[in-house]
Amino acid sequence: MFSDERTHRIIGILSDSFFPILKAGLEFTIPLTLITFVLGLIVAFLTAIARISNIKPLQAIARFYVWIFRGTPLLVQLFILFYGLPSAGITLSPFPAAVIGFTLNVGAYASEIIRAAILSTPKGQWEAAYSIGMTRAQAMKRIILPQALRVSIPPLGNSFISLVKDTSLAATITVTEMFQKSQEIASTTYEPLWLYIEVAFLYLLFSTVLSALQSYLEKRFDRSVAK
Repeated sequence: MFSDERTHRIIGILSDSFFPILKAGLEFTIPLTLITFVLGLIVAFLTAIARISNIKPLQAIARFYVWIFRGTPLLVQLFILFYGLPSAGITLSPFPAAVIGFTLNVGAYASEIIRAAILSTPKGQWEAAYSIGMTRAQAMKRIILPQALRVSIPPLGNSFISLVKDTSLAATITVTEMFQKSQEIASTTYEPLWLYIEVAFLYLLFSTVLSALQSYLEKRFDRSVAK
């Protein structure tokens, strides 16, 4: 068991470090998550459309991109961008390198979610749209995408929550997000166990809030479809 002095010291360290770590989360973890998820969804949508298009070169490019980023570890991708590219004369700051890395990774995975959601729409929906004179683009915008959106919300929500936790990898390229901040504090206080538990609690807190938001959105869309 810990002595009273050790216990008070640990409590003091945790209380002093809580807000600096939380601040790092609000300044870096959350912005990094939001920026890369939005950009990743844009990349994912364009990639999914390219995959289901009738243009063979676009299909090949999109398939190659997904193959590369789904088949290699995110950590390796970040290292290539931040530590590898300088040898080729391209130097990126930590945060932009993290944004690019996470965006391309999210785009690859989310594109498969969006593609599957679009392909899950019954062919009869396409045929009905064509029968009333809609073009392929109009059918996609007005009929297919709204249905695909509802189908893709749960898996995309899971991807978003996973991204919040994956941003801890940005610490390896010196982005001062929550995990990096906890490491900095641990290096001066010599209490890594308790600081890592504290930052794990904060990640858990963020994930719990986002899970509740995801459940709300799913119910909201289910009610709108029921109407």
